[in-house]
Amino acid sequence: MRRVRVRVRLFLAGALLAAASGCGLTSGSPMVDDVEPGSIGKGKPLEGAELTVTSKEFTEQLILGAIMGIAFQAAGAEVVDRTGIQGSVGSREAVVNGEADAGFEYTGTAWITYQGNSRPIPDPREQWEAVRDADVRNGVTWLEPSELNNTYALAMSQANYEKYRTRTLSEVAELARSDPGAVTLCVEGEFANRADGLPGMEKAYGMDIPARNVTQMDTGIIYTQTAKGACTYGEVFTTDGRIKSMNLVVMEDDRKFFPNYNAAPTVNTDTFEKWPAIADVLAPVTAKLNNTVAQDLNAKVDVDGEDPHQVALDWMVEEGFVKEG
Repeated sequence: MRRVRVRVRLFLAGALLAAASGCGLTSGSPMVDDVEPGSIGKGKPLEGAELTVTSKEFTEQLILGAIMGIAFQAAGAEVVDRTGIQGSVGSREAVVNGEADAGFEYTGTAWITYQGNSRPIPDPREQWEAVRDADVRNGVTWLEPSELNNTYALAMSQANYEKYRTRTLSEVAELARSDPGAVTLCVEGEFANRADGLPGMEKAYGMDIPARNVTQMDTGIIYTQTAKGACTYGEVFTTDGRIKSMNLVVMEDDRKFFPNYNAAPTVNTDTFEKWPAIADVLAPVTAKLNNTVAQDLNAKVDVDGEDPHQVALDWMVEEGFVKEG
C-alpha cells in the first residue's frame, strides 16, 4: 500500500496548497504502467495526447481513476496521475477548469451537489441525461454511464439487527420516534452536511436525530465501528466490499430518497473536442462496471489490503482490455 499512500499524500498536499494560493492543482506524477492495447486502444488513437486523470480520495475513486489512466496509456497517451483529491469539489473543479482532463463522477453528486437540485430523478438514464445536458454550460462532457450505482445506505451489525429488527429506513425513523436513544449514527462529515445525505434523509423520513447521537468519522472507521456495534447504524456505500465481509445488514431506502449515483466518465469539453477517441476507448470499460464488480474490486483494497492501482491494472488485464508489455 505504500506507493498509493505516498501518492495520495502528495495529491492532498497539492490540493491544500491550491486552496491556499488560488493557483489550482500543483501536484501530480506520471502513470508509468507498461501496457499495450488489448480489446481497447487498438491503433493507439490517443498517441500524442497528454492527459491528466483525477479522482476523489476514497477507494473506489482511486480504482476508477487508475482504470481510466491505464486505458488512456494503452491507447497511446502520456498520463499524469492526480487522483486522490480530498472531497468531491476538488476533483470536479479540476475537470471544469481544465487542470485535469477527465475523471469518473457520479450522477447524483453532480445533480445535487454541483448543479444545485434538491430532488433526484428516479430513472437512472434520465438522471444521467439531465446531468449531461446541464453540464454543457460548464464545459464538462459526460460519456455513457455505467451500471455501477454507488449510492448511500445505512447498515447495522448482525447483533443490532437481532435486537432492533429494522430492515427499511422507514422502520429506522419509527425506532427513532419510539426509542430516540436507540438510533445512533456513525457518518462521514460530508454525509452529515450534504443535501443528499443526512439532513435530506431526516426530512424525507420524518426523522429527528439529536446531534449528540451522530458521530462523524473517517469512512473506514465507520465500517469497523458499525460492525462492532459502537453505533447502531453506519453510513455505507452500496458498492463497498466491506458490507459483505463484515456481514452488515443494509437498510432499504423504501422511499427512494437517495439519488442514483451511477459512475460515468466526465471529460473537460475542450479536451474531448481535441481527443474525441476518448469516448471509444472508455466505453467498453465503463460498460463492464457494475455493483458486483465494484464490490469485488473495492474489497481487494479495503479487506485484503491490496494497492488500488494494482487492483485496477489486474482487472484491466484479466478482462482483456489491455495487455502488459
